[in-house]
Amino acid sequence: MATVNNFEDLEIWQMAREICNKVHGYTRRENFRKDFSLVDQMNRSSASIMDNIAEGFEREGKKEFIQFLYISKGSSGECRSQTYRAFDRKHITEEEHKELYSMLKNESQKNRSFIQYLKQTGYKGQKYK
Repeated sequence: MATVNNFEDLEIWQMAREICNKVHGYTRRENFRKDFSLVDQMNRSSASIMDNIAEGFEREGKKEFIQFLYISKGSSGECRSQTYRAFDRKHITEEEHKELYSMLKNESQKNRSFIQYLKQTGYKGQKYK
């Protein structure tokens, strides 16, 4: 953790950004754009993944960071569920669903691993130095 100076340096944030961009690209399609509620939900949940990582990091305390990582992980699960609705409504193909689902599952697993790492370290956060 000592070599990470910005949330942008975190692999989980970089992955979350990629997911957010992919979701946004899908939701801009002609047939998808008209499903206003699902478009809004998917864009919000995918954005929440990366935004909560950033917010938790910027709070500069380990406990707060972990709490925001849990929120981010929850948003990843929410977006995974929404991918089923997008697929069921024929907004995305089966291949796109599998790819996005895999990306979200991987994000969730890496997020969980990072939480476990933080819990096991003596790192308390920048504001406690």
